[in-house]
Amino acid sequence: MKFVLVHGAAHTGAHFEKVADLLRGAGHQVTCPTLAGNRAGDNPAEITLADAIDSLVDVLADMDDVVLLGHSWGGMAITGAYDKLPAGKIRRLIYYSAFVPNPGESLLDMVPPHYVAMFDEMGAATGTVGFPLPILREAFMNDADLATVEKHMADLVPHPYRTMADKIVLSKSPAEFDCGKSYLHMQQDIALPASYPWHPRLSEKLGLYRLVSMPGSHSTFLTNPELLAEKIIEAGRD
Repeated sequence: MKFVLVHGAAHTGAHFEKVADLLRGAGHQVTCPTLAGNRAGDNPAEITLADAIDSLVDVLADMDDVVLLGHSWGGMAITGAYDKLPAGKIRRLIYYSAFVPNPGESLLDMVPPHYVAMFDEMGAATGTVGFPLPILREAFMNDADLATVEKHMADLVPHPYRTMADKIVLSKSPAEFDCGKSYLHMQQDIALPASYPWHPRLSEKLGLYRLVSMPGSHSTFLTNPELLAEKIIEAGRD
């Protein structure tokens, strides 16, 4: 299979390289792009959701028969890119602990009020957002020790606030997309609280889809890349 793995907020394509190497070792082609706003030299405060989506469309322009995965915020990017690409480019979409927007929704529309308040405050101050250590440790990486979390936090980048606040422009809802869809559910993922669950609250917005589940936190690309690679293959298969 030909995989394109799209990172989440405050991350880059480099964060998927452990998983990518395992997939390559199993015989698959893998690309891990870093989208506009998270690249070295970008001014994230100026980047819109449309800019980030367009940068993914550019990556996919010369590719076909792609299994396109988005992690967390990356669900916004893969949804927007699929809607802009010619039919047949994307073989399957995989939403890995990811947001699933309908037309006119933003990421902030899909998170609880305390996250909205935190991101709005950060965005007003700097035009970017990030994740404080207590949230990263307890909610995003609850299956990792403190040293691992601190090392990972040092690798994060300021994320463009507007890519979270902007309403996505789509011609149709993901439930109407004419491709295979999978939702990759992490069983101990509390980056969103139980009252705002990833699955089934967001996964069911895909309409007909394949559910693939595994133990682990929101950040299993780091804490359990071996099992995640196996589950990505399961989610991407015909």
